[in-house]
Amino acid sequence: MSKNISEESKTSTIAMGVEIVGEIKANGNIRIDGKVKGNITLTGKLVVVNTGVIEGDVKCKNAAIAGKFDGKISVDETLVLQETAIIHGDIITDKLVVENGAVFTGTCNMDRKSPSQPSQSK
Repeated sequence: MSKNISEESKTSTIAMGVEIVGEIKANGNIRIDGKVKGNITLTGKLVVVNTGVIEGDVKCKNAAIAGKFDGKISVDETLVLQETAIIHGDIITDKLVVENGAVFTGTCNMDRKSPSQPSQSK
């Protein structure tokens, strides 16, 4: 019997001790234990563990960061900054969760995707 694996459930891992310099584009999820210097675009979730480092811009569906991030991150749904996260840069997200102990220096734009409401004239 074969398994059907959706694109969203696939996870690529950048292991601790690995450093990638350049752009990453992926369908699915990425877990970063090592270091990435460059932009990342993916259709799924980005997970940066406490040993992970990103220097660059990120565009993804969801993200959980416990490591270091320096750049701009745009998350379509939910961004979680875990207690060991150190973030320098700009955040654009629909929902933001900041755990006690996380460090964030930069700007944050909460881009709520709610239905348009008619403008009110005065």
